[in-house]
Amino acid sequence: MYERFIVLGDSFSEGLCDEFYSGAHRYRGWADRLADALADQNADFSYVNHAIRGKLLSQVLDLQVSKALTQVIPGKTLVSFHAGANDLLRPKYDGALIAESYMSAVAQLSSAGARVMLFTVIERAGGSGRTADRLASRFALFNVHVREAARLYNAIVIDAAEAHILQDRRFWNADRLHLNSEGHHRVAQAITVQLGLSDDLRWREPLLPDGPRSKVADLWEDLRWIQAFLLPWLWRRIRGRSSGDGRSPKYAEPLRWIP
Repeated sequence: MYERFIVLGDSFSEGLCDEFYSGAHRYRGWADRLADALADQNADFSYVNHAIRGKLLSQVLDLQVSKALTQVIPGKTLVSFHAGANDLLRPKYDGALIAESYMSAVAQLSSAGARVMLFTVIERAGGSGRTADRLASRFALFNVHVREAARLYNAIVIDAAEAHILQDRRFWNADRLHLNSEGHHRVAQAITVQLGLSDDLRWREPLLPDGPRSKVADLWEDLRWIQAFLLPWLWRRIRGRSSGDGRSPKYAEPLRWIP
């Protein structure tokens, strides 16, 4: 089994909105949870997590992939690469450029001797209309490139299409962008199964049915979301700022990981 686990990407891999360790000023996240399972398989296991919220694909390549290439133990390293999702939400998204950059990153990591783990994105998470259709089409094409990169470089694919339970908003934080603790737990469990570390399929089990909700309650929740999350996000975009500005990786150097 793997001797080192290196995580690259954005808020999803940083672990936003999972349990927060106030003393360490960090979130746990599915990657830390997976590191626990990997550490149980190898006494010499070490863990690196370069992921930072808000990063675009070009930033992940420039700041994270370049560093990770120096940390790969050939033949003994699993590299998680989840990047490009933030680009998909930008108005000036260039699909061809993103595909080329994404493929280049996977090629470099594979050539360094790492086994690469890739992720597709959820193609449609509710909503209708031209904007929702445009984004769904963009997400679907991005997934095509992810699967093609996996085919060319024998990468592992964690396919969002197989995680139907994540359509349940109760697995998501109030910001509607990041998984909550149960969501991170389910993702980690799904990956342990795919890696052959577990045969426990309970991660697929849906939550108990939710009680009925009134239209007034839904409207109030939407208004709170706009005020608490959408407007601050738009304000950052207008100013050219990112939630990850000034932040450092959780574990920039290999850390002997003890579950």
